[in-house]
Amino acid sequence: MKVFGLQASVYRLARVASRLTAEPPNSSAVRRDALARWCRARTCGLTSGEAALAVATSRATLYRWQKRIEPRSRRPHRTRPKTWTPALMRAVERLRRDFPMWGKAKLGPLLRREGFAVSDATVGRILAGLVARGAVAPVPVLRRHAKGRKAAPRRHAVRLPKGFVPDRPGAVVQLDTLTVRPTPERTVKHFTAYDPVSRHTVAHAFRRATAQAAAQFLDKLLAALPYKVHALQVDGGSEFKAEFEAACQQRGLPLYVLPPKTPELNGAVERANGSWRYEFYAVYDTPYDLDSLNRSIDSFAHLYNHYRPHGALRGLTPAEYLAAHHGHETSASHMY
Repeated sequence: MKVFGLQASVYRLARVASRLTAEPPNSSAVRRDALARWCRARTCGLTSGEAALAVATSRATLYRWQKRIEPRSRRPHRTRPKTWTPALMRAVERLRRDFPMWGKAKLGPLLRREGFAVSDATVGRILAGLVARGAVAPVPVLRRHAKGRKAAPRRHAVRLPKGFVPDRPGAVVQLDTLTVRPTPERTVKHFTAYDPVSRHTVAHAFRRATAQAAAQFLDKLLAALPYKVHALQVDGGSEFKAEFEAACQQRGLPLYVLPPKTPELNGAVERANGSWRYEFYAVYDTPYDLDSLNRSIDSFAHLYNHYRPHGALRGLTPAEYLAAHHGHETSASHMY
């Protein structure tokens, strides 16, 4: 019986243990035990036939085991010859090197497109031979190496300091992306910026979540917020690397990256993503083209920042909170 939900390592170790403890039915140890019990039964006065019945093994088999205790090999005398050509083997090795994670089910159609008359089963036998020779690496080994691979060092971003709590507007602005489907056939990557102190939000929609798009969003963020941004906080997404990280470095903006498996540290912007999803995309009929959609996004952001009351601000809007505290600074966009 297979219990679902266990880790793969449990199944793997169980298979190894079964090979170590279980003995094949025709092993020499089983034969010796049966012969010993057969001989003891005969010494107790039983005939050879009666002793064979007691051992539950035929008498002919027991006599045959007396002559040869070690089991004979079951390998056929005439094995199936290899039907593939050296050219096919080279083609399989070439494709496997190009696509290390692909098996016979994917390499077989590719080989048939190249003109080889080969079945997926034959491709699997060729792959097994290549793995046995060490010409290609097996997929489980590649997966283990991929899990242990270290990420490339960041040139500007640093880990978010433990226990860091922003104390003024703009001390740290959290960024995140949201995948939205305004229509079944259209996907939008929605970038959200959120200040956890003043509750200001800025957003923009792109076709794809790329580092270049994030760098463009950074320009809009710095121009839209009515105070200086002192630092940014992001998760480990690829869209917040490369061009985006270079843009932060060029502007002298500290960039904090969350530790792995700590989405709760980005809880403020995640809450803002929920507002965008359920208060904007689920309520309004959004335009189809991206420019019109972004104009609608700017309109809702103005409503969010200047009209929508916030419970965390005691019913004030972000704009009213800033006006009441007089702690905001000149916008960073005025410095560039």
